[in-house]
Amino acid sequence: MFGFFKDKFNNLKETVSNTAQALVGNVVNSVSQEEEFSQFVLDDMEDMLISADLGVNYASELVDKLRNQTKVKPSEVKNYLKQEFLKTLNEAGDNNINYVDDALNIYFICGVNGVGKTTLIGKLAYKFKNEGKKVLIAAGDTFRAAAEEQLDIWSKRAGADIIRRDKADPASVVFEAIDKTQKEQFDVILVDTAGRLQNKFNLMEELKKIKSVIEKKAPDALRECMLVLDANTGQNGLQQAKVFMEAVNLTSVALTKLDGSAKGAIVLAVAKEMKLPVKLIGVGEKMEDLKSFSSQDFIEAIFE
Repeated sequence: MFGFFKDKFNNLKETVSNTAQALVGNVVNSVSQEEEFSQFVLDDMEDMLISADLGVNYASELVDKLRNQTKVKPSEVKNYLKQEFLKTLNEAGDNNINYVDDALNIYFICGVNGVGKTTLIGKLAYKFKNEGKKVLIAAGDTFRAAAEEQLDIWSKRAGADIIRRDKADPASVVFEAIDKTQKEQFDVILVDTAGRLQNKFNLMEELKKIKSVIEKKAPDALRECMLVLDANTGQNGLQQAKVFMEAVNLTSVALTKLDGSAKGAIVLAVAKEMKLPVKLIGVGEKMEDLKSFSSQDFIEAIFE
């Protein structure tokens, strides 16, 4: 596995401090002084977990486990939540990006417009290039000129090749990209896609068509169908995950704009409901500000 995906992220505690306060601090401060879990205390705890964007179902499940039991005391609620959250993230799957040496590796990147998809692709291209990999970006959002131009700039900064065809059928751009990589021995294709949820049916059909081209032309090369979520969208992120899962059978999530967000609990909600592991997190504007995600490190940081 690549060195850059093993990088230690030293400022994680600072990055998730707002999420830590919303998800853990408020609950622990409110509950831990109580003698026992009364109905009132449990209802209050549930409300706080829901307002921290953990999701109604998950919050209810966590609180229901504390009803009519005597093993866990209110003073132990911090440790209880820590164990439950880590279990949820671990059950969702491995945090490592799938990559196979000496083969073509295709990463299908999707998500709604405005979540930072283009920036993430640029930073991911930069990371792969730094590992000495030959990278091609397929600009599949062909009807949004700004997206293609932005990708063009990112590809130059990263030192990656790009295929873009304004107003062309996105599937044909991906077909051309795979053709080029097979002739010229590339290691990686990063596929950008449109994110116009206003017309959900058309978008989903477009994504299915692109995926079908990949499966036919390079049947063993698709490593990740990765959904990019903005950490600030909270529970909307869960709805987005459901829509894209339907179309392309997602394998993982990348979370952008985590720095400063109080809604990072969406990581847990998506892991719980969708069984999708987070693999990458965006924590700033610089090229280096795309980090690997570690469930263990994330939990340690929000519970410190």
